[in-house]
Amino acid sequence: MIFATNSRIKTNIISELVAKSELVAKNIIKIIIKKMENLIQKLKEEIIEVLNLEDVKPEDIDENAPLFGEGLNLDSIDALELIVLMEKNYGIKLNDPNKGKEIFRSISVMAEYIAANRTKK
Repeated sequence: MIFATNSRIKTNIISELVAKSELVAKNIIKIIIKKMENLIQKLKEEIIEVLNLEDVKPEDIDENAPLFGEGLNLDSIDALELIVLMEKNYGIKLNDPNKGKEIFRSISVMAEYIAANRTKK
């Protein structure tokens, strides 16, 4: 009888811990998503400012659209400005041009790279 009671208590404790862990995990995911949304918004604003895109508003920019060719239709001079922006604002120095092509596919890709590699807050 004592064994059965202890077993039920352990099961209840484990169930409570699992439920609390799931809640903590969900809250952490919400925080991460919000931080990424904020970074994407900030990047849009910085790109508009650095590239002097006077007629463009942050909400006009699709974060998943290509930055070069289609989308914002940026050119190689703009790429240099983005490299400077990343170094100045986020402490990220890009030395490999191929890496830049990868990173500058879209604002979302830039944000993911910055979140993982930034040295400045």
